[in-house]
Amino acid sequence: MKTSIALAGGLLLASCGARPIAEPQPYFDNSGRDDVLSGGVKMIPITTSKGTFHVWTKRVGSNPRIKVLLLHGGPGFTHEYLECFDSHFPGAGIEYYYYDQLGSFYSDQPDEPSLWDLDRFVDEVEQVRQALKLDRDNFYLYGQSWGGLLAIEYALAHQDHLKGLIISNMVSSIPQYNAYADKLFKATMDPAVLAEIKKLEATKTTDDPRYMALLIPHHYEKHVIRIPYASWPEPVQRVFKHMNPKVYVPMQGPSELGASGTLEHWDRSKDLGKITVPTLTIGAAHDTMDPEHMKWMSTEVKNGRYLYCPNGSHLAEYDDPDHYFPGLIAFIKDVDK
Repeated sequence: MKTSIALAGGLLLASCGARPIAEPQPYFDNSGRDDVLSGGVKMIPITTSKGTFHVWTKRVGSNPRIKVLLLHGGPGFTHEYLECFDSHFPGAGIEYYYYDQLGSFYSDQPDEPSLWDLDRFVDEVEQVRQALKLDRDNFYLYGQSWGGLLAIEYALAHQDHLKGLIISNMVSSIPQYNAYADKLFKATMDPAVLAEIKKLEATKTTDDPRYMALLIPHHYEKHVIRIPYASWPEPVQRVFKHMNPKVYVPMQGPSELGASGTLEHWDRSKDLGKITVPTLTIGAAHDTMDPEHMKWMSTEVKNGRYLYCPNGSHLAEYDDPDHYFPGLIAFIKDVDK
């Protein structure tokens, strides 16, 4: 028996019973949005001392009470490795925004070294917030790794606009990170391997294929994402291909075993008590960021909570999602209540 479909009076009707197809759920309702034709994408103009540039953002979902802006790691990486959020946030009804910071692959990449400055990045986030019309009634800021550092700085400058803050896999002190990572590598890495890696860094030959050949099994697969390199999820592979070294190296430094760039002396540990908005810190057992320090951070902010991922590393959203996402979503929902 054939079933004919007809469009009548704005409703899609089937001849079998002529029952209208259900209206879209509120989460998928794009009514009144100015980004419908672009699938949620907006290029936002950013004013800088070197002129106006544009950064890429993409909205997913619709929830007037919960809007999460995602700050990726790096600096100079992209939003792409955070695409695993697509498997978790929509089911929880969370509206969220991907965002490539200036200098990253989907955004403008001006050759202006003076723009790779922490204060300027904070101002950029504020301009993005304003353009997306996020505010304290709905605005949650999530930052992972470098994004967590940037989120701390943003909260210290603009927390009057925040409803909630999430700091994932990031400590409040780069000197503390360097000390912990150095101790960890000396305790867990083959001394001969560690010596060869440091020699390649000292001679500034990190572009030698041998450098990555050593880092992948001895660092990345143990402390960055605990998944065999051959099986890395496609978004993770893509983000490494799209990394911009002109941003990453000046700020982070050329070494993958610690920070030595302009962020080397960054430390906000004494200022954590100034953060009063509900804050979640996320730590993982196998990260090069000390999980105990991240637990301590949750006690220093005025309204903190800590999420521990016992199976996770730096990208705990990939290697310990069973702890990461339920805890993250529960925090957001609790703040919403």
